[in-house]
Amino acid sequence: MALEARWCYRGDPQKGQSAPLVQFTNGKLKSCDDMNFTLYKSQDTSNPRKKHKRILNAETDRLSYVGNNFGSGSLKCNTLCRYFVGVLDKDSGEMEVYNAELFHMQPLVSDDAGDEDLSEYLNKTYREKVDLCIEAFGTSKQRRALSSRRMNEVRKEVVNQAVTNAAENIIETKGMAAIVSDATEDDKSEISLVLPPCYGDAERVEDVYKFEELLSPAEYEALKGPAATFVNITSEEILKLTKEKSYCSFVLDELKCLPVDEKKRDHKARCLWFLDSLVKLSSQRVVKKKPMGPDCPLDISNKLVKNFTALSYGNGRIQNVVSASMKAKIIAYVIALALHINHFQTDLTVLQKDLKLRENRILDIAKAMRLKISKSKSLSGCEDHKLGTLCLPLPVYKMPVGRRKRKMN
Repeated sequence: MALEARWCYRGDPQKGQSAPLVQFTNGKLKSCDDMNFTLYKSQDTSNPRKKHKRILNAETDRLSYVGNNFGSGSLKCNTLCRYFVGVLDKDSGEMEVYNAELFHMQPLVSDDAGDEDLSEYLNKTYREKVDLCIEAFGTSKQRRALSSRRMNEVRKEVVNQAVTNAAENIIETKGMAAIVSDATEDDKSEISLVLPPCYGDAERVEDVYKFEELLSPAEYEALKGPAATFVNITSEEILKLTKEKSYCSFVLDELKCLPVDEKKRDHKARCLWFLDSLVKLSSQRVVKKKPMGPDCPLDISNKLVKNFTALSYGNGRIQNVVSASMKAKIIAYVIALALHINHFQTDLTVLQKDLKLRENRILDIAKAMRLKISKSKSLSGCEDHKLGTLCLPLPVYKMPVGRRKRKMN
C-alpha cells in the first residue's frame, strides 16, 4: 500500500480560486522548505470545461512530482465533496477559510535516456522487458516468482552442462560402437515391454502367444455376461449395429461368420467383445475407472485400467491416461487376440483402420511380433490388404539400423 502525505501549498489564493491541497503517494513529507511548487492553469478562460484545469508541479533536489485535476490521473473525490483550508491567526484567534482542491502528486520519471541505454533496451526481448517492469514495479509475489524462475534457468544451464560433460566422458571411455550396441539392446527391451509374452521356442503356433497370457481364466469367465448378446445375435441385428457403428469393423465382420458349435461360438463371442473394448480404449486419452461403462464386468475394467493405462499428473490430480507406449501395447494385444480368433492369420488393414493408425505403424508392431506379412485383395477387390500370419519357424526380427524413431500413434 502506498504511503500518503498531505501538505497545503502555502500561497495566497486569489479571490474565487481554490488553494491546492496536495498528497504524495510515495512517502511522508518531512519538510517543505526544500520544495518549490508551481501551479499552472489553463489560459482558455472562455471554455467552461477547460478554464478550471490546473497542473501542479513540485521540485526537489532529487525528484520532480506532478499532479492535475483533470484526466485519468485526477482524484474523483474533488467532484464528490468540497475541501477547505483554514489559516489561524494566533494573535487575534481568528481563522480565514479558503476553498481547497486536492492534487494527487506522483513522481515524474524523466525519459531523457542516452542513446546507448535506449539501444540496449530496444534490443531486449519482450520477456526481458516484462522482467524489468516486475523488478521496478512488481508486487512481492511477482518478484519472488521472477527470482525463482531465474534460479531455475541457472540450474537448467548447470544440468545441461553437466549432462554434456558426462556424455563426452562416456564417448571417450566406451567409444561410439559400444554406445550404439547398448542403445540397440535398450530398444529391444523397450519393445518387449509393450508386446505380449512371446514363446519363440513353442512347437505349436497357438503356444507362441498363449491365450491365457491375454485373458486369465477369471477374466474369460467374466466376459460371459456381456458377450451373450453376440452369441444369439441375428443377421438383422448385425445390420443394425453396422449402420449405428456400435462396434469396430473387425468385430462386425466376424459376427457374420460365428461358428455353429455352441462352445466355439461362445468362445469367439467373448474374444470379440474384449477385442472391441481394447479398440475403444485406444481412442481415449484420459481413462475413467470404468472405461467401458457400467455394463462392463469389474474384472475387465480393472484389467483395462491396470494393464493398458499409465498414471499421469494433470489438472491437479493423478489420472489414468493412454500414453504412446500404452497405445502400442493395446495394438499388440489386439493383433494377438485377432490371431487366436482367425486361426493365426488376420487382416492387418482392417485393424489398422479400426485403430486409426498409419499402415507403417501397425506393420512395425506386427513385424516386432514376428508375423509374416503378405498381401491379399479385399473382398471388393478394389484395394490391397496386408495380412499378418503367425507361422513356425518364426521370422527373425531385426532392429532397423539408422532409422529415425517416430512418435507413437
